[in-house]
Amino acid sequence: MSGLRFCANLKWLFTELPFTERFAAAAEAGFTAVEYASPYAFSPAFLQDLLQDNGLKQILINTPTGAPDSPLRAGAACHPDFRPAFQAAMLQALEYAAALSCPFIHLQAGIEPEGVSPERALRQFEENICWSVEKAEKQGVILLLEAINLRDIPGFFLHDYYLAAEIVRRINHPSLRLMLDLYHCQVLHGDISHNLSRLLPLTEHIQIADVPTRSEPGSGELHWPFIFRQLEQQGYRGWIGCEYRPLHHSSESFNWLRQYQNQQGS
Repeated sequence: MSGLRFCANLKWLFTELPFTERFAAAAEAGFTAVEYASPYAFSPAFLQDLLQDNGLKQILINTPTGAPDSPLRAGAACHPDFRPAFQAAMLQALEYAAALSCPFIHLQAGIEPEGVSPERALRQFEENICWSVEKAEKQGVILLLEAINLRDIPGFFLHDYYLAAEIVRRINHPSLRLMLDLYHCQVLHGDISHNLSRLLPLTEHIQIADVPTRSEPGSGELHWPFIFRQLEQQGYRGWIGCEYRPLHHSSESFNWLRQYQNQQGS
C-alpha cells in the first residue's frame, strides 16, 4: 500500500519568511509540491521559476477575490450582479493554472449576497460553475468546491459539504469535484470518519488542520493516525494540503508528518 502524499500550503506555512522564500523552505522540509490561495501578486513566469528552482509542483490555486472589505472578498461565484467579474477572475485563474501546470483550482463560492434569496444565489453559483467547467475541461484542469464554516468566514455561501456534494452530482461534469478540508468538515458536521467515508468518492483533493485551533495535526481533538489509515484503506491517491497555522515555528510543526513517514518505512 503506497503512502499518502502531502503538499505544503505556502499561505499558512513558513510565514516566518517572505512569501518568495517559502518555496525553498518547503523543499528543504522535504515537500515536493505546494499549494496556496493567491498567486496573482506575481507573474506566472516568476512563480514558475521558483517552482522549478526548488523542484516543486504546483497543486492548487484559488480563484481571485476582491478586497477584504469588498462584497467579493471570498469570491464572486454566487453573486448575480457580478457575473462579468466572476468570468474575468476564472479566466485569470485558468491562465495561471496553465502557466504553472497546476491541476486544481478552488472555485470560491463567495459571501451570501445581501438582498438575494438563497435559491437565486444557488442558481447563479451553478450557472457560473457550468460556464467554468467547459473552459476548465479544455485545459485539463479540475475545479474544486469547498464548504467553509461560518466561524472562519462569516456569511460564506457554501457552508455545507452535502450541498457541495449535491452540486457536484447535479452538474455531473468530470472537471468538477470536491476539495474536502477535514478541519472545515469537522467544524461543520462533526463525526469526521463517517463524513469522510460518504464524501471521499466525490473528492479530488484534501486539506488538513486540527480542530479547534486550525493548527497542525496532533494539536487538537482529531486522531490523525486513524484518519490517515482510513484514507489509505479507502484508496485515496490524491494530494493532501497542509493548510494549518503552526502553533510555533513552522519547522517545529512537522512531528506528525515524520511519525507518519516513519510508520510507512517500518
